[in-house]
Amino acid sequence: MPPSFMPPRQVKIGDAAAFAGSTPRAIRHYHEIGLLPEPERGGDGRRRYGYEDMIRLLWIRKMADAGIALDDIRDAFTTGTAAAGADGEDGIAGILERLEDTLAQQEAEVRRQRAAVRRMRTEGSRMGLLSDLVTERLKGLPEGSLRQADLDTLLVTERIFSPLGAAVQATRFVALATNPALREASDRVDDAEEALDDSVAVDDPRVAQVAAERHAFENALEAFIEESGLAAGDDAFFDAWDAAHPATAEDDLACSRREPGSLSVFEAVGKMPYDFSPARLRCLELTAELTAQAVRSTA
Repeated sequence: MPPSFMPPRQVKIGDAAAFAGSTPRAIRHYHEIGLLPEPERGGDGRRRYGYEDMIRLLWIRKMADAGIALDDIRDAFTTGTAAAGADGEDGIAGILERLEDTLAQQEAEVRRQRAAVRRMRTEGSRMGLLSDLVTERLKGLPEGSLRQADLDTLLVTERIFSPLGAAVQATRFVALATNPALREASDRVDDAEEALDDSVAVDDPRVAQVAAERHAFENALEAFIEESGLAAGDDAFFDAWDAAHPATAEDDLACSRREPGSLSVFEAVGKMPYDFSPARLRCLELTAELTAQAVRSTA
């Protein structure tokens, strides 16, 4: 440093921002929220920053870069490190503890996102977006045997009944993918149900006929799943789900240990639109009645 050089006693906001690695806009925001006291202005009406201002600004930048929220930084300066013991809730120690918890949650979310991306690359973009519980159930299927409509159904089931419900339902699509005769029968029943449009009356004989066909098909599908041993894998999915979602005293059958932020079954069903005609809805009711009668007869 040349002997004649004299450092400035105060600097303008632009120089202060450049030195601290910040911006004038950010510094003005610090003033607005009470994080950095606003210094006196010079004769030209501009702020002038001295040594203590710069020290505080540098600490603010260090803390902000560490991920500490500006409000917490302000509280830390207000409380003071001397008043913040190791067990302090409102001091530096408490702030850092909360920050560490937040970062841990963020790390878990990043891991979840990376796992989803890996599944998308391995299993295909659509199937990979389903939960790992579901994609694990669908592994090994012949290429092209899983239809887009199957994935759509699993996506909706995940939302309403959780990934566990979708994983169990995936057994159905595994059976259809590995049994061409069942797939063909499924297509026939699906087409018959779709034909029950608004032009068909609720008491039309075709409604009861299709309901009987659906009931017979579901029985055949269930029998194949049992005989082929596909249902045996469902226990493993229940065990994996229970391990990841331990039951609590507040849990009941209605909530099925939903994940945070999810809807109840009742809420989800009421918000998911289906363009079903009255005849098709009646067909669903008749199918349910046939299933209930069969259960009673075997009880």
